[in-house]
Amino acid sequence: MYSFDEEGELLREEVDTINRLTKIPIQSLNLDAVALVTNLYRIAQGVRNKMEQEVLAEYGLSWTAFSMLYDLWIWESVETKKLAESAGVSKATISNITKTLERKELCYRRSDTRDRRMTYVSITEKGKLVMEDLYPRFHQGEVAIVSGLSEAQQKTMTQLLRKVIRENLF
Repeated sequence: MYSFDEEGELLREEVDTINRLTKIPIQSLNLDAVALVTNLYRIAQGVRNKMEQEVLAEYGLSWTAFSMLYDLWIWESVETKKLAESAGVSKATISNITKTLERKELCYRRSDTRDRRMTYVSITEKGKLVMEDLYPRFHQGEVAIVSGLSEAQQKTMTQLLRKVIRENLF
């Protein structure tokens, strides 16, 4: 029911959570769900912070700006609504990040010729070069983050996370 560290000790964060939640009838709580979601949040924030500080800062990119530039690198041109959905942010946020990336000459905007309400963002040649230089470093960070897990554990975790995403989030 509880999560323990390698020495068999209840994790401090979970003790703090349990202590705070004791005002709620304990039988009404699924502590495994609390622990799992709390740890998912912590790892997401940790990965984001680590990559922004150790990899993306050199390029002056935030996590969201990198995510957007990555999508443009893969697809070359993407409608702003799809970029927002992919990054999990609002179209206004995409607009602000696009302005920043345009100033860095990494992307540009254009309106759809048939429907002026639709705006597409496209990667520039400079943007492609930045991604070709940046992505190998980003990938090294990804590998380092999961290096404590065996290949089988990485695959199992990936399958389980995809199941949660597929069945409960989208």
